[in-house]
Amino acid sequence: MLTREENELLTRVGPGTPAGELLRRYWHPVAVAAELTEENPTKFVRVLGEDLVLFRDKKGRVGLLADRCSHRGASLLYGRVEERGIACAYHGWLYDTEGNCLETPPEPAESKFRLTVKHKAYPVQKFVGFYWAYMGPKPAPMIPPLDIWVRKDGRRGVVVYKVVDCNWLQSMENSVDPAHLQILHLNTTWSRKAPSTTRGYIDEIERVDYDEVPYGIMKRRLFKNGRQDNHPLIFPNNLRQANSTQFRVPIDDTHTWHVHVIFDPSDDGQIVPEPEDLPVKYMEDFKDPPDGVHPFTRFTMHVPLAQDTMTWETAGPIADRTQEHLASSDKGIILFREILKREIQKVQKGIDPIGVFRNGQAMIDTKLNEILDPACPFPRRIWTFDGGIRQIG
Repeated sequence: MLTREENELLTRVGPGTPAGELLRRYWHPVAVAAELTEENPTKFVRVLGEDLVLFRDKKGRVGLLADRCSHRGASLLYGRVEERGIACAYHGWLYDTEGNCLETPPEPAESKFRLTVKHKAYPVQKFVGFYWAYMGPKPAPMIPPLDIWVRKDGRRGVVVYKVVDCNWLQSMENSVDPAHLQILHLNTTWSRKAPSTTRGYIDEIERVDYDEVPYGIMKRRLFKNGRQDNHPLIFPNNLRQANSTQFRVPIDDTHTWHVHVIFDPSDDGQIVPEPEDLPVKYMEDFKDPPDGVHPFTRFTMHVPLAQDTMTWETAGPIADRTQEHLASSDKGIILFREILKREIQKVQKGIDPIGVFRNGQAMIDTKLNEILDPACPFPRRIWTFDGGIRQIG
């Protein structure tokens, strides 16, 4: 278990919090790129406890600014997008994508007051179907060139899930809890009947090992029949599950944005041109009513992620880890927490945490070929970009 102070340390994500400052050393997807259009050039986003507005000016430049205007606090979501930036609808204060104040119309024409104003702004990149933001100190690192994001021999797509009504750490700890797969998902992952509804398929596992790698934690699950399953947690808030990467982006302390990037490989290794905007699939609600929280809603349990969401949310908005009883099967969770604490301390000392890469980094091999190799001796399922699955092997 954790102390109350340790739980606060790892779960709070706002500006100035230890975990929040760690998370700000990484790029995070903040919006589906296709949602920002000429007809709808602004979008409100909340990330790491900050209210922000994403916008595209009439020259195609994209910015991410603090939502409230530096003048009187009106929302820039309703601003007028112009050639040079976005103008607040209230008094016309004009900001460019870097937060420079270009005009303050009510002031005298000769006024230089605008030069005293610097609005909060964050750099933005368009990549694998999203706009990404970096909210930490400069210079910004690069977005890690993971194989699943940069390989050209297949098609990519984006899957967007409903907001998860709980803290980011609950979903991320699930990423290093492989024991739940054989039990929680026994009716949705296997086609054959489980030998026990209590033990599920857990007795088929020989052992599970965890190795720290430069970009996170590699899980190695060995089955008694000799099969081995490897897939990594990509530090700090991403899971590579088969051929998908699953982002758990903290909206604030009690809400998490859950989105996937899917890589569907071509059968013959042929290079596939990538469209400017990737196909997007929006998933259904897993709750009835959709805006309810446990116990005032009911979760569906028909697909694995619905089952996962139930376990994350029913632990509470922020799980009380002072009451847990970790066992031997939880060593991955213990390791992840130890790494989180260690990397928080590195950030506090001004040192780059793990998974932060600077320019010149070659493609990062996350062992994706072990999932996609058609010579694999056992059948495997992979996700397709439209949200379905297909069998390989």
